[in-house]
Amino acid sequence: MIVQISNGTVYFGANDVFENIDFTVNENERIALVGRNGSGKTTLLKVLTGETELSSGQFIKANRTVISYLEQNALINSKETIREYFDSVFKNIKDIERQMEEVSRQLETDHDEKLIEKYSSLEEEYKYIGGYTYHGEMLSVLNGFGFKEEDLDRPITSFSGGEKTKIAFAGLLLSKPDLLLLDEPTNHLDLSTIEWLENYLAKYKKAMVIVSHDRVFLDRTVNVVYELEYGSIKRYAGNYSSFVEQKKNDLIRQEAAYKRQQKDIKRLEELIEKFRYKKNKAAFAQSKIKYLERMEKIEDPKKADTKAFKAKFVCGVRGGKNVLSLDHFKVGYDKPLAEVTLEIHKGDRICVMGDNGTGKSTLLKSIIGEVKPLDGYMMFGHQIEVGYFDQNLANFHSGNTVLEELWNEYPDLDMYKIRSVLGAFLFSADEVFKEVSVLSGGEKVRLSLAKLMMKKANFLILDEPTNHLDIVSKEALENALSEYDGTILFVSHDRYFIKKIATSCLLINEDKVTYYPDGYKDYIDVKIKEEKKEEVKENKPLKEIKQKPKYNISRLENEISLMEDILEDKRALRYEPEYYQDMNKMKELDEEIDDIHNQIHALEEKWEEAMRFEEEKNK
Repeated sequence: MIVQISNGTVYFGANDVFENIDFTVNENERIALVGRNGSGKTTLLKVLTGETELSSGQFIKANRTVISYLEQNALINSKETIREYFDSVFKNIKDIERQMEEVSRQLETDHDEKLIEKYSSLEEEYKYIGGYTYHGEMLSVLNGFGFKEEDLDRPITSFSGGEKTKIAFAGLLLSKPDLLLLDEPTNHLDLSTIEWLENYLAKYKKAMVIVSHDRVFLDRTVNVVYELEYGSIKRYAGNYSSFVEQKKNDLIRQEAAYKRQQKDIKRLEELIEKFRYKKNKAAFAQSKIKYLERMEKIEDPKKADTKAFKAKFVCGVRGGKNVLSLDHFKVGYDKPLAEVTLEIHKGDRICVMGDNGTGKSTLLKSIIGEVKPLDGYMMFGHQIEVGYFDQNLANFHSGNTVLEELWNEYPDLDMYKIRSVLGAFLFSADEVFKEVSVLSGGEKVRLSLAKLMMKKANFLILDEPTNHLDIVSKEALENALSEYDGTILFVSHDRYFIKKIATSCLLINEDKVTYYPDGYKDYIDVKIKEEKKEEVKENKPLKEIKQKPKYNISRLENEISLMEDILEDKRALRYEPEYYQDMNKMKELDEEIDDIHNQIHALEEKWEEAMRFEEEKNK
């Protein structure tokens, strides 16, 4: 156990954020913390860091446990270069390096056995804490976040806000705390960076707790899920998909138990009504009344407040079959970012993908006329009406209330209709009188979607529509767009959303634009084939470099990750009666676990050798 909360309650004013929850993080656990916006996930992370105190209950932290926290919009405001900033991350390694250099200088003139032993001891510790691999890993992490080696000597102040957040994230990963807390780590990351981060975290050897609404990311990084809902918490073993399945089964069981209990309650109420006024049965009736009062009532799962908005996107006019034609359509500002040739037809749902800065949002803004194209041809089809969702949520009048914001755009509608629409998007009662300027990101997205739905456009152009939405709201949007009979062109980094909505994909890279007519699966299949070709190409010249280890770093990392998963499964068996009640089986299991440990150790030695070679090659 690294940290533990027992009967923990946090309340602000008269409102409980959560009440009497139990939460435990064990060594090497990779935990997802899921729940709706406002359910208390970030508050729970801040309890773990000590920033927020429990109102009641107990918080226990193991001795010398180091906890590091990446907030949603972490920024570094430092005049240091990245290299100088990372020197503090690797302080222990740097200290031992200096000691080794000092002893090495002494050994040039003094061959005393104690000095040799001291150097050997320092080198052993240096190897243990990653001294031979830290530089290669630092470059790998920086590269994963989109930086180049020459960026190491740039001052942090010269980077953008998003890049500063990535530098903070990189430093946090490289510091390798005992418990890593990540709050929405994939926010503002592009697809390739998210995929790199997944692989890195899947091999992370210490504990972590992640708050994220990215379902694919959670599937690939966690092995435990805690759900915060209605002030309580529940633990599920497995990744996010496993949690969804388990929860669905729990609801089925709860519904069956609820029906049984309701049947029992009805029977008891009939008995009470039958005998309560008869003198010789009054005591019997009273005992049943008390029994009913003490009974812990099971909640009807169908009546649970799902808090999902209800949208129905429809087309005001049918529009022509040809929706949009782009021919050598160049977009950008001072210079072209992308050149697109594309025919969009009625019913298409095209996702525009690519790394940050490649021109995805610029393409959408050029199509709607917000940014002037640099060159090329564009033509909308017959009776095509466009509805646009802006990821920056800039299409609001800050002085307006929620009610005014929608009603001003549709003044011909009566109050009842406007409030009905707002209610469908979870703005009810006095919430409609809140000023737009004080709305949260998720609330602004819901209001934007309400305005978009009212437009009844037959061509939706959506720029990152799932940003700021919790998982329940994402699912509501997915369901609404799946039923929409118009055409959609959208930008997204949410792979689950892309797979659910897109019928085809347009990938914009720095050097080319590629169309995948069969959607996200088509893109993945092509990507895997290209990676295999690249791997074969990379491996060909290896024979010419005799000193290079015959190991592929990526393959070794995957093997280590697989063996670690097998190890966790074997360890879990120790708690099964089949094993702890049978000494022979337990002994065989322990031998298997030791054997897996040895295999992992051997693989790690190969990985370290390969990383040392890469480090030497990059010097």
